[in-house]
Amino acid sequence: MITVENLTKRYGSTLAVDGISFEVHPREVVGFLGPNGAGKTTTMKMLTCFLRPDGGRATVGGFDVVDQSIEVRRHIGYLPENAPLYHEMEVRDYLLFMAKVREIAPADRKKRVKEMADICGLGPMMLKQIGELSKGYRQRVGLAQSMLHRPDILILDEPTSGLDPNQIVEIRNLIKEIGREKTVILSTHILPEVQATCSRVLIISNGRIAGQGTPEELAQMAVGEERFMVAIRGPRDTVQAALSRIDGCSGVQDQGIDPQAREFHQFKLFLKGGLNAGERIFQTVAQNGWTLSELRREVVSLEDIFKRLTRQTGTPEDRPS
Repeated sequence: MITVENLTKRYGSTLAVDGISFEVHPREVVGFLGPNGAGKTTTMKMLTCFLRPDGGRATVGGFDVVDQSIEVRRHIGYLPENAPLYHEMEVRDYLLFMAKVREIAPADRKKRVKEMADICGLGPMMLKQIGELSKGYRQRVGLAQSMLHRPDILILDEPTSGLDPNQIVEIRNLIKEIGREKTVILSTHILPEVQATCSRVLIISNGRIAGQGTPEELAQMAVGEERFMVAIRGPRDTVQAALSRIDGCSGVQDQGIDPQAREFHQFKLFLKGGLNAGERIFQTVAQNGWTLSELRREVVSLEDIFKRLTRQTGTPEDRPS
């Protein structure tokens, strides 16, 4: 559905997007995640034909973003971070105007506008001026206009920026619902946004793809090890020394006394993944005649992954075209 190969963009001497490559498949909701200034918005503008790449190639729906930009625009819906709305227009009139711009047949315009109003929850707001709406409802109007022509692909740049917590939940739920029918790229620097809406993640840092895959795949890429918490009754120093000798162990941290069972010491172990680590820990405890009250694999959070894959930031903020 979307294919990007060695895509590059410069602003003067600054390399904002540095030869990135990735694919997005039909009906995926993909999170394009990165710190501010990482190159997210520049990439979105190239995919939506607002910026011409300096190098590489990108196709959207099978159409080249440079040579077939009109066809690309017909197949995508784009919601930039600051939706380009006419604040003096009523919502209904604005959507009818956009339906005309999108070359929707006159006989179908009112029906299509009502359909998008229902999907985006705009019914009560249709006769209000856009400038009178809350930020959340303006985002809904922007999302409605991006889908008027029934595109196969939606590209959303920071769609919940500036919204209050209730509005954020509403927009996230709406995006998840839309993702059942369409391909969606969601650009954001907000980790909970990705966790709540996306099935796959692309992480960009300093204009390069730092990692891509499901959260589980990224965890293995970023960490390359498993973490375990254990609580063991036995001589602390002897226990720690034995745990550190387990094959593949790269470190043991003393976590102190277990507050729930004070005769047990807690340790955090770091072991190379894929070596039956839990079984080896249990065997070590059993062979020494100690008592084990806890053996738990720690889940690596998306925040941990993000920090490890984006150690260096500072790419200049994406600039307007």
